[in-house]
Amino acid sequence: MRCYTCSKFSVTILCELCVKRLFKVTMSTRTIGTLDVISFYKYTTIESLLLSKHKPEGYRIYKALATMTVKPFIDEFLEADERVIYIVGVDEYVRSGYAHVALLTHAMQRKNAITQHASLMAQNRVNYSGKDLQFRLNNPRNFSYSGKRNIDVILVDDIITTGITLQEAQKVLMQHGVNVLFALTLADVDE
Repeated sequence: MRCYTCSKFSVTILCELCVKRLFKVTMSTRTIGTLDVISFYKYTTIESLLLSKHKPEGYRIYKALATMTVKPFIDEFLEADERVIYIVGVDEYVRSGYAHVALLTHAMQRKNAITQHASLMAQNRVNYSGKDLQFRLNNPRNFSYSGKRNIDVILVDDIITTGITLQEAQKVLMQHGVNVLFALTLADVDE
């Protein structure tokens, strides 16, 4: 197999050298309304990887990204916080044979971090890619929530652009008695 980035022979989709040189995690936090959103990368750093989500290699790339980001994050978080928390992915809709957000939430599953797969699903499937804020406001996701009530959750998505989707998700969860601690995304478009 070859590294997706440099094309050198590698046993993994991203070779160790590229992970160390090109994809070093640079976490940042952005507050959207009352929600803190922690991102592991700037969008431009991993844009080519994120755009693979609907291609055959996307499955392996998102698994690698999960291993590099959310997996160590949840381990460190649970060392400091021993309560049971739940992991809720934003719209774990299966496309191209898998749900890219579900790969992230699955990597976070632990004894004290329980994943609620496909519990927060968008009823509106409109594509936000490349659309402006007004379009996003005029076309809400209309989430439905089918998970547990009265729990603490970490909300997970792949990208944050305007934050509208995460705010809408938080609002729906709060209506169901869910306390959103914060959100995690792979990348933040806001440069």
